[in-house]
Amino acid sequence: MRMEFDCYRKRKVLVTGHTGFKGSWLCEWLLALGAEVHGLALPPPTRPSLFSQLRLGKRISMDIRGDIRDLATVKGVMRRVKPDFVFHLAAQPLVRLSYEKPVETFATNVMGTVNVLEAARDLMSELCSDKPVSVVCITTDKVYENDDSGKAFREGDPLGGSDPYSASKGACEIAIQSYRRSFFSSDGSPVRVASARAGNVIGGGDWAQDRIVPDAMRAFFGDRHLVIRNRNSTRPWQHVLEPLSGYLTLGAALCEGREFATAFNFGPDPKSVKTVGQLMANLLPLFPEVDIEDLTDPNAPKEAKLLTLDSSKAKSLLGWKSRWDFRRTIWETAEWYKGRYGHESAVDLCQEQIKSYTES
Repeated sequence: MRMEFDCYRKRKVLVTGHTGFKGSWLCEWLLALGAEVHGLALPPPTRPSLFSQLRLGKRISMDIRGDIRDLATVKGVMRRVKPDFVFHLAAQPLVRLSYEKPVETFATNVMGTVNVLEAARDLMSELCSDKPVSVVCITTDKVYENDDSGKAFREGDPLGGSDPYSASKGACEIAIQSYRRSFFSSDGSPVRVASARAGNVIGGGDWAQDRIVPDAMRAFFGDRHLVIRNRNSTRPWQHVLEPLSGYLTLGAALCEGREFATAFNFGPDPKSVKTVGQLMANLLPLFPEVDIEDLTDPNAPKEAKLLTLDSSKAKSLLGWKSRWDFRRTIWETAEWYKGRYGHESAVDLCQEQIKSYTES
């Protein structure tokens, strides 16, 4: 079934965190939909970066550098743009870094989100209820209190998180709910707020360090040496376009009614939960032979059961479902990097995959 997002055409969309991997893909998709895209973020977190490769700084309406921890900055951007849609992706997204910098993690993830919501509240006096502003705040699948039962978590399950990153995102959800109930719940409110929970993603244009897919691509097209730290690590492998389609679907639904102003899971098909070893078994046949250094400790304790999401609410209320299975996800990711290392345009590669995804 073909996806239609006509509501974004010629509408103002503010994306926080637009210089990141997911933010860059979202901006490219929004541009393809004919949206007027504005961005607020720190500089791109990697070199190279998908943001730079897509030349988004010159293609979107406003590319603003700023820190979401600064309320005055966020309020100023919100008043300047007066958006019809807000997608809040800016965050400190790394679990390992959250142990090293817990204060920065909580400040960015919790207060940054509060600042975006407060800026939306500040704008309410200038808005009218017949033209709602849809705000989609992106959190994570790690907001749930994981009891290692192996069950798929639903939106009403208890929030939690042991590490600072997960805990900060759980706190985000509580803050979002508080603002929604305290300031945006009346029928006359022009602001409608929802949260979207999804896990880690893969796809073309991810240049982060210490991530298996970017590391593999650098090895395939570079020194032919790949280090695998734990082939038994299990992840829900989801193409970046999957959750982004959920975010866009949710934003569009918020225009239609306040009943969608709640939390939604956007997780992959359970069959896409695979080990790093299984991932590599699907990747290696697509590329020339490489030297693999397997550092997996055979005596290492088994990992806790993977946290997975039940996305039945998104399916029943929004009509959203995962479209690309594990093999398709791997193939599309590999094709993007093959094209890029073959000097194809990053813009063309992203637009071709967005078109393929929406028509699948």
